[in-house]
This record gives sequence, C-alpha cells and structure tokens, in this order.
Amino acid sequence: MNRRYRPFSVLSGLGILLVVMGTYALSIGPIEISSFDVLKTLFGLSDSAQTALVISEIRLPRILLGMLVGAGLGVAGAAMQGLFRNPLADPALVGVSSGAALAAVTVIVLGHSLLVGWVGLLQGASVPVAAFLGGLLVTWIIYRVATRNDHTDVGLMLLTGVAVNAIAASATGLLTYLATDEALRNLTFWTMGSISGATWSDLTMAFVPILAAVLLLPYFARGLNAFSMGEAVSAHMGFQVKRLKWGVIGLSALAVGASVSVSGIIGFVGLVAPHLIRLLLGPDHRWLFPGSALMGAMLVVVSDLLARTLLSPAEIPIGIVMSAIGGPFFLWLLLQRRSRVGL
Repeated sequence: MNRRYRPFSVLSGLGILLVVMGTYALSIGPIEISSFDVLKTLFGLSDSAQTALVISEIRLPRILLGMLVGAGLGVAGAAMQGLFRNPLADPALVGVSSGAALAAVTVIVLGHSLLVGWVGLLQGASVPVAAFLGGLLVTWIIYRVATRNDHTDVGLMLLTGVAVNAIAASATGLLTYLATDEALRNLTFWTMGSISGATWSDLTMAFVPILAAVLLLPYFARGLNAFSMGEAVSAHMGFQVKRLKWGVIGLSALAVGASVSVSGIIGFVGLVAPHLIRLLLGPDHRWLFPGSALMGAMLVVVSDLLARTLLSPAEIPIGIVMSAIGGPFFLWLLLQRRSRVGL
C-alpha cells in the first residue's frame, strides 16, 4: 500500500468498523433485534413502537456515550504519553481518572451538606466540573513531581500514580462510610465504571467537553512531535513550550473529567488505544490523535458488548472487562520494555 495514503485508509477503515460494531451492538440485548430492524429504526422507518423505544431510549444513548467516552480517554492517553514522552502513561494508571472520580464522588456524597453551595451554583454541571478540576489537579501534580530538567522519570511517574490512586481509594472509602444508601449506589457506579444507565442527558452533558478535547488536541500534534525530542529542541523549533504543556494538560483533564463524570473509572483505554494506533501508523501525533479516538471508541463499545453478554442476563461493570483486557496488555508492554533495555 502507498504509504502516503495509508493513514487515511486505516482511519477510514476504523471509522467504518466502528459504525458496524455500533450497529451490531444495538441489536444485542434481552430483546433480540435484527440489524435490518436496527437500520430501519435509525432511519425512522420502524413499524414497531417497542423496537423504536428500546433502541432510541435505551441502547442508542448507551452506545453513543460509550463511543464518546472511549474517544475522550483515547485522545487523553495519547496526549499524556506525548507530554510525558513515555508510552506507559495512562489516565487511570497514573491516577488522573482516580482524581477526577474522587472529586465527582465528593460532590455526590457531600452535595447536600458541605458542598450545597457548589451544587446550587453549578446545578447539573457540578459533578462534571468537579471531575474536570480533580483531573486537572492530579495531572499537574504528576507532571511537577515526575519531570525534572527536561526529563520525565518513568518510575517516579508510575509511583506517583500509585500514591495518587491509594490516596483516592482511601478518601473514597471514607466517603463511602459517610454516604447514604442512595449515594452508595452511585459510588458503586463510579468505582467500577459503567454506561448501563446512560441517558440522552448524560450524552449531552459530556458531548461538548469531550468533543472540544478531541478536536483541539490535534492542533498540538506538531508541537508534541517536536516535544518528543526534548523541551529545548521544541523551543528552538519555534514552539511555545509552556503554552503547549498547559494546553495538553488542560484538554487531557477536560476529556478525562467529562468521561469519568458520566461513566466512572474505565481504565486502560488511554493506554491500549494509542499503542494499537502506533503499531498501525507510527508515532506521528497528527494521525495518533484521530486514530486513538476511533480505537478508544471501539474498545469501549466492544468491552460494553462483552459486559452485557458474557454473563447474560447479569451485567459485568465495563471497568472490570476493560481491566481484564488492559492488564495483560500492560504487562506485555513492560516485558517489551524490559527486553529492549536488556534486563
């Protein structure tokens, strides 16, 4: 294949495959619906009110939200790996998702007491805004701790993530102890990750911030390509390094915060998706960002399909399914890194 057209072919193929998988996922559930009937419903031609209701009010918002969350986590993972100049960075692994979830859980549990003013001020946006701020704070802390003299210490980055995850788990445990029965049900959703209760309002709430991150992060692609050679080289090439770093940090936190606010913690999407795209298209961020968005969306849709069908009629939290996929993948990456350094 002509290398000049390869990125377009791969991205087009991923887009088509995502549409096919999404359509197939719409047909799977307690009520079996054929793919033909799904297409008829999507085009407003269904002759069954029940089929139209199941697809439009239950399955379609769930699938679209899964695609949106996967795209947000995929581009955030690619951005963080570019910022830290390390392929092991992942929003969940280094604690960004945990920080965002902790902030959201804090608002859920204390929103009717200590944080009633915050909830009253922001209304329905109180949880997403808190998640964004939590993700932003953790990303800044990790970058400040792990980066010294134009170099990111990988071990220190991962250890910082372990510490942040431990702190978040401890604080979440305390909030769980203080939570009411209604809040406890929401906490289970946050800690395990799920899109089972997705609604059109959830989709609307997360759409703008995640779309903004997906569309704006590619503008930093050339800067991150230069940044991979070091901050000094990037500055000599004419890029404003400080603006680049804070732009990437802010948009990554925006994507992760919005994703966590509607789905809870779904780990490893930001780790796996960019790596699969690098295997197909290489490290150029101009292709890595859109490819990671499509691959992340695919991973979440497939994981959600497995979560719904593996133990049907029971449903597994999607975070557990994604961890079962991402955990072995992360170990494989570590073994690959170990073999390259000759240990």
